[in-house]
Amino acid sequence: MRAFFAVDLPEALAPAVADAQAAFADTPGVNTVDPERAHATLKFCGDIGNGDGSDRDDRPALDGVIAAGERAVDRAGVAPFDCEVGGLGVFPSREYVSVVWAGVGAGAAELTALHEALEAETTALGVDAADHAFTPHVTLARVENATGAEAVRSALDAEEPEVGTFSVGEIRLIESTLTPSGPEYDVVRAFGLD
Repeated sequence: MRAFFAVDLPEALAPAVADAQAAFADTPGVNTVDPERAHATLKFCGDIGNGDGSDRDDRPALDGVIAAGERAVDRAGVAPFDCEVGGLGVFPSREYVSVVWAGVGAGAAELTALHEALEAETTALGVDAADHAFTPHVTLARVENATGAEAVRSALDAEEPEVGTFSVGEIRLIESTLTPSGPEYDVVRAFGLD
């Protein structure tokens, strides 16, 4: 299964996520994220075993990834916190736009601590290490061509959306199944923050 750890935005913020996407949502070459599935990814694990015995031997097993999530939450020592999402940014750069995101203000330190603990615990199992620095964010869209990139650059100059603030009391391990209509997400396990 393809899996990642994340903090989900509450459904109540979906309209604000859609508003943040509005400036580029209908542009060819821009694929927006479903606002009701918006989340801040903490650690992408990639392909992990599902524990039914049908897996390749070289993948970390689901049970091990769940245990790593439990250890990471303990290791990070993050209590429940408020997370504020807003503004626009892009990866990897303004000149070559691939991903459009809303940034995290309040709560960024807590998300970073959780990411660092998850990174340490999962890479010890054999999950690939992240190949870029962690920037707490919520992905809004993926950009496929120059037309889409130009619309995004215009939005960066003109927009400063406020998505909102929400309380974070848990992180989740999520299974992501890729389909022609976009990814489908299923929560595998939730890990409460103390």
